[in-house]
Amino acid sequence: MIDPEIRRQLRIREQDVEADVAGILSAEEQATLPAPGSATPPKTFQVGSLLKGKVLQVTATHVILDLAYKTEGVVPIEEFRDASAVDVGDEVEVLLEAAEDDAGLLVVSKKRADRMRGWQRLVEERKEGDIVEGQIIKKIKGGLLVDVGFPVFLPASQVGLRRTADVAEFMGKTVQVKIIKIDKERRNVVVSRRKLLEVEREQKKKSLLDQIEVGQMLRGTVKNIADFGAFVDIGGIDGLLHVTDMSWGRVNHPSEAVKIDQELDVIVLNVDKERERIALGLKQKTPNPWEGVAGRYEVGARVKGKITNVVSYGAFVEVEPGVEGLIHVSEMSWTKRIANPAEILKIAQEVECQVLRVDPEKQTIALGMKQVEANPWTQVELKYPPGTRVDGTVRNLTNYGAFVEIEEGIDGLLHVSDMSWTSKVGHPSEILQKGDKVETVVLSIDAEKRRIALGRKQLLADPWDKEIPAKYTVGTVVSGKVTKLATFGAFVEIAPGLEGLLHLSEITDDPIDEPGQALTEGQEVRVMVIRVDAENRRLGLSLKQAQAIERAGG
Repeated sequence: MIDPEIRRQLRIREQDVEADVAGILSAEEQATLPAPGSATPPKTFQVGSLLKGKVLQVTATHVILDLAYKTEGVVPIEEFRDASAVDVGDEVEVLLEAAEDDAGLLVVSKKRADRMRGWQRLVEERKEGDIVEGQIIKKIKGGLLVDVGFPVFLPASQVGLRRTADVAEFMGKTVQVKIIKIDKERRNVVVSRRKLLEVEREQKKKSLLDQIEVGQMLRGTVKNIADFGAFVDIGGIDGLLHVTDMSWGRVNHPSEAVKIDQELDVIVLNVDKERERIALGLKQKTPNPWEGVAGRYEVGARVKGKITNVVSYGAFVEVEPGVEGLIHVSEMSWTKRIANPAEILKIAQEVECQVLRVDPEKQTIALGMKQVEANPWTQVELKYPPGTRVDGTVRNLTNYGAFVEIEEGIDGLLHVSDMSWTSKVGHPSEILQKGDKVETVVLSIDAEKRRIALGRKQLLADPWDKEIPAKYTVGTVVSGKVTKLATFGAFVEIAPGLEGLLHLSEITDDPIDEPGQALTEGQEVRVMVIRVDAENRRLGLSLKQAQAIERAGG
């Protein structure tokens, strides 16, 4: 047994290969390293020299060597790759790390001797371009170390055909690599596994292109995923599996259907040998679900499905795997005004629809949601016959009238001409505002066109029937206010909501070209009624005749 203190002194500290592969041998080792092709140097007991010795004893922790010196050498058992194969009498080459120490033993290293010999064999027997085999022993910055008898550097970019996320997964594996650089001065060797794989891949690609045919089913591995599809390695060449060929159903992004490194069977759809492009399909392995769809979904039939996508103009519904129909926004509700389908529908929602149209050639199905519910317009004529008084809310204003909601989703049009018996309404905003509560009467209904005509003035008796003709007879002089000037004359309000026309010729006897030469808006005037047209609801007025009567009377 070796004294613990002696064992501690003999413990060998392995040089840090991760710090610098090029400096894997110490200066002393390099100085004593035989030149390539030279004979083995004579035994010397100088530090850094290579010595050969015979195994005298094998313990659980050390191997004792006879080095033909006055004292033995001791090597830690872990420096032997297979300690169980070491026997007494075996010849072992070691490196002298330290001369006789306090314990009178030699400090030697088999591992470092192996490296020195490995380097010598490598530079003597190998050259750039040669293929060697070794075991990956360590992950270092920028790549891996491969033991080919001497640690060589395998950059991460040269490990595989594609950049590997974590090269540590190759630890412990035995690989073939190609020597791409030998730096004898720095004792540095760089190798590539990728170069060999590229050659192998090129051979496989050529063989595959010679044999591949449209319709073949091939086994492949997903290597890359893009927005438009996935690239699948089918043995030496990548084929494109387009997103539209992944499934008969909707695939929003290729990652929903396939994953990196996933193995799958694909169908060859197209081959361009000149450009080395291959189109692949996944959905083609199963029958097209659109075949016979017209027989399965007759017009008028009710179907249930799941919302797969919502867009501005409607929503897509999957009625069976691979078969979708479109619910247009106009077919979602009889009464609701839907600006965006997302207001009422969401992805994965279950809905019931009615088949409206089927086009197997274009692979489209038109669906309707509102058709599975009763159409409220079929009841409108019964609920609101002409003459019915209804309360509503002004929902919108236009130049020609106001839309009044009389129940949810049911609007009627209150035209400007039906707002007042007497006032000339230029725009509905003169009388109503959006959101106002208003009472109206139903004038007419066209259920087929979904139109209701409403009136507001019809709530009152028409004053033109008796009241106005009786009160404003021809020759009557009344007071009024100028409300509007026009090129042909002026309008004068002689009672709330009741206006008459004061023609240019009836303003003054003096010659004028426009009413503004004699009148201003808002001016108080006395006028004479000179014409009453009850049928057309018009009053003709005269300022000059009223003034003449008043002058005569005065």
